[in-house]
Amino acid sequence: MCDTLVALGNSTHDSSVIFGKNSDRPPNEAQVIRRFPRTKHRKGSMVNCTHIEIPQAPETFEVLLSCPFWMWGAEMGVNEHGVTIGNEAVWSRENYADTGLLGMDLLRLGLERGATAKEALGVIIELLTKYGQGGNCFFGAPMKYHNSYIIADPNEAWVLETADKYWVAERVRDIRSISNGYTIGKHWDMASPDLAKHAVEKGWCQSEQDFDFAQCYGDAGMREIVHCVERADRSAKLMMDNRGKITMGHMMDYLKDHDGYGIREWNPDKQLNTVCMHAGPEVISQSTASYVGHLSSKLSTHWFTGGSSPCINVYVPFYIGSEIPGAFSKGEEKFRADSYWWNHERLVRSVQQDYPSRASSLASEIEKLQSGFLTEAEQVTRKAVGLSAEAKARLLQSLTNKCAEAVLAKNREWLKRIEKMGLIPQTKSSYLDFLKGANESAKITF
Repeated sequence: MCDTLVALGNSTHDSSVIFGKNSDRPPNEAQVIRRFPRTKHRKGSMVNCTHIEIPQAPETFEVLLSCPFWMWGAEMGVNEHGVTIGNEAVWSRENYADTGLLGMDLLRLGLERGATAKEALGVIIELLTKYGQGGNCFFGAPMKYHNSYIIADPNEAWVLETADKYWVAERVRDIRSISNGYTIGKHWDMASPDLAKHAVEKGWCQSEQDFDFAQCYGDAGMREIVHCVERADRSAKLMMDNRGKITMGHMMDYLKDHDGYGIREWNPDKQLNTVCMHAGPEVISQSTASYVGHLSSKLSTHWFTGGSSPCINVYVPFYIGSEIPGAFSKGEEKFRADSYWWNHERLVRSVQQDYPSRASSLASEIEKLQSGFLTEAEQVTRKAVGLSAEAKARLLQSLTNKCAEAVLAKNREWLKRIEKMGLIPQTKSSYLDFLKGANESAKITF
């Protein structure tokens, strides 16, 4: 499951747009950061998406993506124009196709072909209508779902919610969050033709005047199972409490949230569906990667964790035009020593054996490192704006490399320290058994 948030300039401390997403996926599904430069394509060429191929665009924009390792598409990403998209799995009353474009494919296609949030919205709608969405979306198990999105740029943001080929869109006014259920009801700005008429014909409402998109098209049973209403309400409240002064640090904190529990009060064996999600015997997904975007018309900074559990992770700044440090672009089904995602996952699994004690022992260092990165990135981006293109690229690449190297070194240091700590018997045995099974499946050893 996932949570996606956005705060427009009228709600942030510096009038920028701030975007955030936790990507909740299977716990052994590594997520990697990929960069694809702007590319011109031959006339008539095709692009192989995850399950189907479609005609390629004449030119695609540069994109930075956070991708499940096996997938063509992405869970979240940004393009060279500052367009940023995050998607959510949603369950509708419509049928699920055996093949088609994944919601994550549509996300990448929107970024590659849309120069503004509104353009990317149009790209996704056009391709959804033409090719449909479908096919298995999960790693290691069969699962199909439809998709919703927040699509933002430095000036505006849109929410798009889909049910098979039907769709509805709402322009964001200030702050907005979505989770794994439909949120648009009786009021919207754009919609597919015959949206309400189709619902009446299906018997989901009495008349078009009674039509409510979320109530008519949504699967009420799945809405209860995934606790999407509670999570969306929680993230909205967190933003509302700081509306008008939301910072990058705030957005990062929102994505760490365990329903208000402090570190020493929280244990993932509680198996609650929180914004920062931890998999276990009763919860199939965890926050396998996170992203926070500072979208500015001058120079945007894109903060990716490149690993799971933002509550015990540090965001690294990335920039359009910069290369991805090698460890952040590597990951697959099993543990590999050259992958940041998997090395961080070793730390996560070790911490989760005794979360209250072990996470709290790292909290102040994580906060200090993240605060330092935020301060340095602000200074560097301010300086970079006045530089030549070549000098700017060197400066930004240097910052990314420096922060990535620091995170890699700290991850190794923290793991050694955690492994020396004794266990306090406060974590449920069923949860420890789950961790053991997940580790064995991924060939993680300690």
